[in-house]
Amino acid sequence: MTTDRLLLRLPDDDDLAPFAAMNADPEVMRYIGDGSVQPPDSAAAGIARAHREWHERGYGLLAVVVRETGRTAGWVTLTVPAFLPEVLPAVEIGWRLGRQHWGNGYATEAAGRLLGFGFAECGLDRIVSIRHVDNQRSRRVMDKLGLRFAFETVVPAHGRPVAVHEITHAGRTDGGPGARTPR
Repeated sequence: MTTDRLLLRLPDDDDLAPFAAMNADPEVMRYIGDGSVQPPDSAAAGIARAHREWHERGYGLLAVVVRETGRTAGWVTLTVPAFLPEVLPAVEIGWRLGRQHWGNGYATEAAGRLLGFGFAECGLDRIVSIRHVDNQRSRRVMDKLGLRFAFETVVPAHGRPVAVHEITHAGRTDGGPGARTPR
């Protein structure tokens, strides 16, 4: 999949170092899971899981590559948010970018493309996005994508507060990035 500035593709070994660097950056991981950095081998496990999910479900995690430079900026995903059982059944859209790529609109651009894919190609009717309640950067991306606040809750595994946002296929009337039909 492509956007004007990005290539979204299945992750491969070239993504191991950029993914591991993101997972080891305390500022990137601040609002993710329990807020801890992840060990280097978590990148390889994530790439293997991405390939399994695409094979089993027809959607999953994609590396986000800046077309102009060829550098991996991070990833975007459609996945089942098993960590928050109360929202199930659901598919979540999420993203993680290396800090050097923040502020360029890449998260909105990549997630908008994948959101459109989820509705148009996967036949999803509802997509959620879940953020730590203090993560205002992700909230702004969710707002730009047309996701609307649904409720707050806590993640059972670690008790951190999260906000759940959602969008339905029928609710995509704003013409935003997720409303576009994939090329």
